[in-house]
Amino acid sequence: AAGKSATLCSSVSCRTCFVSDQPEERKKATNYFSASLIIVREISTWLTLRFVYLKVKLFTMAAHCPFSFLIGTYLGVEMRVEKNRGSSGFTLVELLVVIAIIGVLVGLLLPAVQAAREAARRMSCSNNFKQIGLAMHNYHAAYETVSAWSRGTDAPDGPATSFGNTTTGGGNNFKELSHFPGLLPFMEQQAIWEQFANPLLRNTAGTPMTSPWPPMGPRPANRQYVPFSTEIPTLRCPSDPGTGLPAYGRTNYAACLGDSWVESNVGLGGWHWGLSGWRDKIPAEATPNATAVRAACRGFFEKQRTVGFRDTLDGLANTIAMGEIATDLGDRSISTQGYRHSTSFNDNRNNRTICRPGIDPARPRFWNPGLTQVTGLGNPGAMQLASVEQGRGFNWAHGLCINTGCFTILPPNGELCLVAGPVGPGTMPMSSRHQGGCHVLMGDGAVKFITESVDAGSTNRMVDQFGAAVGVGPGSKSPFGLWGALGTRVSSEVIDKAF
Repeated sequence: AAGKSATLCSSVSCRTCFVSDQPEERKKATNYFSASLIIVREISTWLTLRFVYLKVKLFTMAAHCPFSFLIGTYLGVEMRVEKNRGSSGFTLVELLVVIAIIGVLVGLLLPAVQAAREAARRMSCSNNFKQIGLAMHNYHAAYETVSAWSRGTDAPDGPATSFGNTTTGGGNNFKELSHFPGLLPFMEQQAIWEQFANPLLRNTAGTPMTSPWPPMGPRPANRQYVPFSTEIPTLRCPSDPGTGLPAYGRTNYAACLGDSWVESNVGLGGWHWGLSGWRDKIPAEATPNATAVRAACRGFFEKQRTVGFRDTLDGLANTIAMGEIATDLGDRSISTQGYRHSTSFNDNRNNRTICRPGIDPARPRFWNPGLTQVTGLGNPGAMQLASVEQGRGFNWAHGLCINTGCFTILPPNGELCLVAGPVGPGTMPMSSRHQGGCHVLMGDGAVKFITESVDAGSTNRMVDQFGAAVGVGPGSKSPFGLWGALGTRVSSEVIDKAF
C-alpha cells in the first residue's frame, strides 16, 4: 500500500525526534536503577569492612595476619594498639557519617524507583492499547469492518425520547454510541456486552423499574444506564489518576478522526437540529452534506459510517487508528478542558492555534486563571471555558469528540480548542500523563509513542471542500506535516523513513 511523505525533522533523526519505543524507555530506567545499585553495593562494602575492622580490633591480628595493615590503610583508619580490651563501637562522628551516607543513598534510589514505576505504568498502558488493537482486528475478522464510531440503533423521532426514564426505561441511543461497545466481546468483557445486547431492568440508582432499557441502551449521556457508568480497566491508563464524578466510565483511548474537524460532528447521517431530521433522509441535505463530509473526514474512523481495512489506502502501518487521551481532572489543563476563543466558524477553521491567547504564560500547560467558566451543559461563549461536567474522556460509550474522538491537528498535549460547545467539533488533541508525548495505535495493531516534537507542519487552515484556493482542498496532502499525514487514511503521502 502507498505510504505517507513528510519531513521528519530538520535537526535530528526521525527515530529520536518523534518516537521513543517502549524498550528504549525501559533501558533508560533499568540503567539508572543499575547504576544506583552499584553505588549502594560499593558503599555497603566499605561500611561492612569498616565495621569488621572496628569491632574485631585489627591490631590484635597484627601478629597473625600480615594483611591487617593493608585493610586499615584502605579504610583510612589509623591502627592503634590497645592494651585493655574494652567495649568499642562507632564514634559519634562515624555514626553521623553513616546517617549522611544513608540519606544520600535514599536520595539516589528514590528517583530510580519513581522512574521504574512510571516505566511499568507506561508499559501497562501500551499493553492495554495492544489489547484494544487485537480486539479491533478480531472484530474485523468477524464482520469485515471496524466497529463504527458514533453510531447505533435507529431513532426515528430523534432526541425527543432518547434519554428514556429511570423508572419506565425505554429511550434510544440516538446513534451516539462510540466504537467501544462493539469491541466488548472481543476484549473479554462479555458480561457487560450481555447487558448491552439485552433488555436491562436495572439502573445505577438502584430504584425499581417497571419496564427495561432497550437493547443497546438509551442515549449515552444517561448515566442511569448501568453499562455506561461501568469503568473498564482495559480502557484506563495506569498513569492517569482521574476517577469518579463528574465522569461516569472514563477512557484514555479515543478513535482517530483525521486531520480536520470540519463536519466531524455531523457525518453522513447526522441529526439536523434545524430541520429536525437525519441528514441522509432529507433530500435537500443528503448530497451537499455528503460532499462536505467526503472532503474533510478522512480519518481511520468516521462518524456514522462503517469503514474497513480496505478503506485505508495509505496502509494500516502508516495510519493512526486510535490515540491516547488524558482525562480531565478539573485543573484547567489545556489538553483536557475545552476553551472557546471565538464564535466564528471561519476564524476557527482558518487558524488551528486561535485559542493560544487563552493559555496562562506563567504555566503553559494550563488555561489563564482569569477566564470565566460556564456552568451546566450550555455552550461556552467567546473566551470562555466549558463546564467541569464536560471534560475530556468522561464516557467511554459516548460517540462525541470530547469523550472518545481525537485529531492529528495539533501535536500531542496541545490545546483543546472548541468551535462551539463540547458536544461539537474542536482540535481534540491526543494527550497523556506520560512525560513528553503519548501512545498511538496504528491500523496494523502496532503501538508507538509519539513525542510532542513531532513535525506538525506550519499551516493553520483545515482541509475542507472550499480549501482548494489555498492548497487544502479535497484530496490534498495534510497541511499538518508528518503528524497530520499519519492521521489520514487516503491522502497518499509517502513515509520514506522508519518512525
